[in-house]
Amino acid sequence: MGFFAFLILGLIAGAIAKAILPGNQGGGWFATLLLGVVGAMLGGVLGSFLFNAPLEEFWSLQTWALAIGGAIIVLLLWGLIAGRKKAD
Repeated sequence: MGFFAFLILGLIAGAIAKAILPGNQGGGWFATLLLGVVGAMLGGVLGSFLFNAPLEEFWSLQTWALAIGGAIIVLLLWGLIAGRKKAD
């Protein structure tokens, strides 16, 4: 999968993760989409290391599940970090 396909996958995965997670994670939609790209990369790396998952196909259900799962993890971590800054 090429760079631009991976970028688009991350943007869409970030939007889906934002829709799945309840509450306000802070940062707005632009930050959420960027965090989705980071999460898609994280999901891809973890999936290839832990499950030996091939990530060459854009329309693979496995690729999408790993990207959305990684985006959810990154958004949850971002919510914890951003929430602590607001409390101070």
